Amino acid sequence: MISEQNTGDPRIRLEFNGHVATLTLARGEKLNALDMPMIKALHQAALEIDANADIRAAIIIGEGKAFCAGGDIAAWGGLPPLEMWRNWTRAGHRAFDALARLRVPLIAVLSGHAFGGGLELAVTADFIIAESQIKLGLPETSLGMVPGWSGSQRLVRRFGARNAKRMALAGDMLNAEQAHSTGIIDELVKTGAGLAAAQVMAQKIAARGPVAVQIAKQLINAAEGEEREFVFEALAGSLTAYTQDLAEGVAAFKGKRPSKFEGN
Repeated sequence: MISEQNTGDPRIRLEFNGHVATLTLARGEKLNALDMPMIKALHQAALEIDANADIRAAIIIGEGKAFCAGGDIAAWGGLPPLEMWRNWTRAGHRAFDALARLRVPLIAVLSGHAFGGGLELAVTADFIIAESQIKLGLPETSLGMVPGWSGSQRLVRRFGARNAKRMALAGDMLNAEQAHSTGIIDELVKTGAGLAAAQVMAQKIAARGPVAVQIAKQLINAAEGEEREFVFEALAGSLTAYTQDLAEGVAAFKGKRPSKFEGN
């Protein structure tokens, strides 16, 4: 049974279907370019996915000709420097970080082009499935600015500095085959087959042990430099939560008596 969740913006749709969440950018007439309400809705969608214990995998896709054309120039083009720093860039990072750090694997479906912030959004996913007609790029320097939503950080960690430099410094647009050969794209499919391929992958993930998958994702994220401090503290906290020492410590606190720890 499909249930639709409220993200606060109808242009960011979130649906739960069994163990799989599907997040859709639905501003196709503007190539799914992001404005501030959409960025906040993406953050809310990530929180909704994380809060649903039944979800084991998530898919993100864009409607129309583009996955996402990045930040809407009309939304950020006239912002003064401090406003750009305080709100626009930070809001984007909050949303994208929340997606990259979902406890469940995230699959991005590129059935259209991903440029600038749109590529940075795609890179938050654990897997990228792309259709053969798409292109990728970081065109920010052609506008006199730099990638602002971790194109110079997460993209480099995941796919290497050379790939990032090729797009951000030289302005190269990569087609699907080039992106696949360099490892940016995990699976290359024919036009129109992206969502179906993602659904197959999501079901394969969902069939595995959900706790093991989610912990494995966090461990790999930590090795990659994504939320390392949180991962180790969360796993350590989970381990101590099952000890008799913790139960004794809580009981002693409530009983206002000294604890009698036995080391188990």
